[in-house]
Amino acid sequence: MNYITVSEMIGTGGEKVARKLAKDLNYDFIGDEELMAAASTMGFLAEVVKLEEKPISFFDKFFSEKPKIYLDKFQAVIYEMAKKGDAVFFGGGAQFLLQSFECAFHVLIIGSMEKRINRIMEEKKVGKEVAERIIARSDNVKKSFARFAYDEDWLNWRLYDLVVNTDKLNIEAATKIIVEGAMADEIKACGLDSIRILENLSLKRRVEAALIEAGLMSSHIFFNVEDNNDLRISGVVYSAEDKMRIEKIIKKIGGINYIKNELIVYPSSVT
Repeated sequence: MNYITVSEMIGTGGEKVARKLAKDLNYDFIGDEELMAAASTMGFLAEVVKLEEKPISFFDKFFSEKPKIYLDKFQAVIYEMAKKGDAVFFGGGAQFLLQSFECAFHVLIIGSMEKRINRIMEEKKVGKEVAERIIARSDNVKKSFARFAYDEDWLNWRLYDLVVNTDKLNIEAATKIIVEGAMADEIKACGLDSIRILENLSLKRRVEAALIEAGLMSSHIFFNVEDNNDLRISGVVYSAEDKMRIEKIIKKIGGINYIKNELIVYPSSVT
């Protein structure tokens, strides 16, 4: 399996490039709507509402409340989608989550402000002032999301294997350049170890989200995924009831074979 992550400055044609990449390579395209549908299927959203045609609608909905819970769930969705096979991820922070995988090729699509404004005006049928506001808002949301979720600057060139400027490249030319880079011998296909890592990362995020949602997660609780999807949970809780509640909550999470509950009960007060 191989992955290509495509991040864009809005107004650079990044989504068109990502969709063409997926089509030409016969990879799955995973953008906002695909992630939202997967989140709903996994039971992370009560309902799926058709996304509005604006670049931040997915994040508006997903992170509207309880941000840490939804961040864990959101990351679990991306890991689960990655397990399915070859894919082009458009946005969503996949360039951060799949950064350590040698089978992932990370691309940033950029362009000058002038060209970006012109594209937005043409695509959205809006005036220059509105186009400028759309760009400013999109850039700010992406900057804020990357800082909140990953403590990173999303425009840090070190995150990417290739930076493509579409000021002088059309969609066809940009796609060809990316395909050539992604197919390089140095980009190794994901092996069984990588799939196992994805499974573990997804499971950890789902466990953490469930415990946070129940108000039981703390800095004194730790969990590790071991062989055969056994989950070892350790640390300190302050009542036997909490210890049992934590185990009960985790048992409801799919994909866990066995729970090793090594939590130590340490009463907060002694009489």
